[in-house]
This record gives sequence, C-alpha cells and structure tokens, in this order.
Amino acid sequence: MSQNRLSLAVQEHGLNLPSDARVAIFAPYVGYDVHAVSREQCDIIQPLKPVYDAYQGAGYNVKVVEEALYTAAIVVLPRAKEQARDLIARAVKCADLIIVDGQKTDGVDSLFKECRKRGEILGSFAKSHGRLFWFSGGDFSDWQAGPATQIEGGFETRPGVFSADAVDPASEMLAEALPAKLGRVVADLGAGWGYLSKRVLERDGVEVLHLVEADHVALSCAEVNVQDKRAQFHWADATNFKPGHRVETVVMNPPFHTGRKADPDLGKAFITAAAKMMAPSGHLWMVANRHLPYEATLRESFQEVEDVGGDTRFKVLHAQRPTRVRR
Repeated sequence: MSQNRLSLAVQEHGLNLPSDARVAIFAPYVGYDVHAVSREQCDIIQPLKPVYDAYQGAGYNVKVVEEALYTAAIVVLPRAKEQARDLIARAVKCADLIIVDGQKTDGVDSLFKECRKRGEILGSFAKSHGRLFWFSGGDFSDWQAGPATQIEGGFETRPGVFSADAVDPASEMLAEALPAKLGRVVADLGAGWGYLSKRVLERDGVEVLHLVEADHVALSCAEVNVQDKRAQFHWADATNFKPGHRVETVVMNPPFHTGRKADPDLGKAFITAAAKMMAPSGHLWMVANRHLPYEATLRESFQEVEDVGGDTRFKVLHAQRPTRVRR
C-alpha cells in the first residue's frame, strides 16, 4: 500500500492536480491509493492482466501503454530498477508534471537523488517507509528501455519481466525433466518470455501449445522467441484461463508473489486451474522453490502425485489424473 501518500501530497504538501487535469498512472497495483484522481481524469497504464481487469472492473480507463499527452503522470515504482527508470522516462515524454511514489525497499530514495540532478524537484516527503516526490523537466531519454535485450540463447527479453537477464534455472530444470512425449495439446501457464514453451515444442507429438501469460510485455517477447505455428498466445490470468477444449499436459513454473508480497496461494490457484482444464488422463509437470507448500493442493486436485527430482533450491513435481470432483 502507498499509505495514502498521494492523497496526503494533494491535501497537505502542496501537490496541485487541477480538477480538469488528465493524469496517467503508471503500474499501480491493486489497492494503490488513486483516490486523489477521479476516474474521469485518469488513464491507468498497466500491462498485468489481473490488475488491468481489476481497475477496468472498477470503472477506470485502462491501457497497456500510454497513448496520449497528459497534464501529469504518476509512476508507482516497481522493484526492478531498469523498469522503474523506463517508466519515469516514458512519463517525462508524455507529461509536464511527474509524480513518483515508492517504497524505500524499491529504491525510491536513490531515484529521488538521480531525478534531482536532472529535473526541477517541486516537492517531496517521506512517509511509511516510502517517499513521494514530484518534478518537471529534464532529459531522461537514456533511461528509456531499448526495443529489446538479447540474452544467452538468442532470447529477447525486456526490463521488468521475470528472469530478464538469463534463463531461469528452475525453468531449465523442469525442461530437462520433461518426458519425450507430452501429448498433442499442451498448456504453459505463466509462460513468461517463452523459454519453457520453446523447449516443450521440441517434444514429439505436440500439435497445439497454449502460452498463457498475464504480463503483456513478457508475452510480446514470447511472440518473438517462439515463432512456431503450433503456438497460441493468450494474454490472460492463468488462474481463470479456459482454453475451450481439454488439454493433455500442463507445464508451469508458477509465480509466488502477488505485487510485493510472497503468496503461495497464487501457485495453488495455478494448480487448481491446471486440473480443471485437463483431460481425465492429463498430466501436470511443475517446478517450484523447495520450501513452497504445494503438495497438499496437488493431492486434492490429482489422483497421483510424485516428486521426480530437483536440488536443495527447487523441486520438480509430476501429477496426473485430475480428480473429477474438482472439475
């Protein structure tokens, strides 16, 4: 939570947002304090599908990327520094007044110092382990992310996506553990920028692969990295994705964070969703951090569950035959 820093800035610290201002709010999470700006005033810029859907359902105008010029832009800092810099640079390009709100653990103080060297700081205050500051002007063009980053293996990634700098070792472990045949129809839940999906398509007999990813930026990378006519790309929340037909195998390396908080329930929801979309003889192959408590949910959702490998950090789990009462 922002601990109402935005509202306090308007009410007590001299931040002026005219009633007719057009405001872009970059990357707010569910529960962020947006009450200082009316729904009619703002565009929410949010590439994460569950958050996009939440704001759209609340009546906000939501976009994947900014599409206009604004009076002001509010940047809600993400954890990734390069992504934060990119958002600030994009905000400067589309608005005269830039407002940055973030936690100290997300590097807001260091960004404040850097922005102070480039633009004119108009106000700042710290509260609840975070800081909100606003400024105008300055050249931030060198902060804007380039078209793509190439990593080992020739994969394209972008700042802020999961495992942007290298292939995730857990996904690599799962790929090595997959059997030679996975069935005709496969789904990769939380497909990211496509590493695991590309490895799935190396298996014999795969005719259709559903890549399901909530991050629009990561999915756009996957569309470049997985250029195969068998691949179908879905910008969707994996926990409620419905492929329209039964799948034979699901593979996944599920996320275990919701916003800034660790949330094992998210991985459990992936497991439940996987079971619901499978054929009666379906198989689930997944990898997870060794400490995460997924086995009970797997046993509730599948008739057979086994730990098939891993190391001290990760475990590879195989489940089959989804329990029909869960469907």
